[in-house]
Amino acid sequence: MAKIKTLARKFHLWQIMLIIVGTGIMAFGIQTIYDPANLVTGGFSGLAIVIKYVTEPILKNCPIEMFRGGIPLWFTNFALNIPVFIISYFVLGKRFIGRTLFGTVMLSAWLYVIPVIDIPQNDLLIASVFGGAFSGAGVGLVLRTHATTGGTDMVSAIIHKKFIRHYNVAEIMQIVDGLVVIVGLLVFGVRPTLYAVIAIFVTTKTSDLILEGFKFSRGAFIISDHYREISQKIFEDLDRGVTGVHAKGMYTDDEKCMLYCVVAKKEIPTLKEIVAEIDRDAFVIVSDVREVLGEGFQDHQ
Repeated sequence: MAKIKTLARKFHLWQIMLIIVGTGIMAFGIQTIYDPANLVTGGFSGLAIVIKYVTEPILKNCPIEMFRGGIPLWFTNFALNIPVFIISYFVLGKRFIGRTLFGTVMLSAWLYVIPVIDIPQNDLLIASVFGGAFSGAGVGLVLRTHATTGGTDMVSAIIHKKFIRHYNVAEIMQIVDGLVVIVGLLVFGVRPTLYAVIAIFVTTKTSDLILEGFKFSRGAFIISDHYREISQKIFEDLDRGVTGVHAKGMYTDDEKCMLYCVVAKKEIPTLKEIVAEIDRDAFVIVSDVREVLGEGFQDHQ
């Protein structure tokens, strides 16, 4: 029991570290790339960039020095999340908030600590690619802990719970973030918005890589009358498991055994050589497999 508690404590600390590092990476991308380039990619951080830009001329003579360049991103992000968290507490329950509250506070803290540095130097292509990479990496690390940084994620969850049940949270979030991007279009114009779309694409792909890993595998379906010889050869040469699936050829009406196996990407040429050596008339289908958990691949987390 003590060992289980120790492992649970270590796992909890590991999740906290991932949130701290992930929000730090996100904040770095926002402060040094998105903000200087005026790229609005959705979320409360994108809305904060718009608010900062709009309030800059209004607050240039503000007695509070930190507000003279417009309302800071950290302040807007934190302020917008306060009412959202209060509503979420009553609508979604306190169990939903947990790690997300910590992620929101950490993102605002990082935005406060990290200075604004103009890394892209008016190069919107660099801003969209590298901003998307930083943002996606940070989002991916935070999502691995089953947390978010609040913002439009929670707004979408509230809308789904109370108003629109026939759309899932991800679909609603796309609409909400789309509205933020449209606001950016109205404020900054078409060109930065088009590059913001590139940034969103890079963010999505990068976060997917962080969540699903870089070890892509291949799944192979093999239809052959020599299924026993082929499966045995795969066992011996590749040391991979093979599953026989009952199948029926609808053209010939013959009963068949279809083999299915998952192998590493680099093992596909060997697999095809094995099949061709035994039965050159075999029918082989190779498809992408995004994630494999189990013996010989990735451990269950």
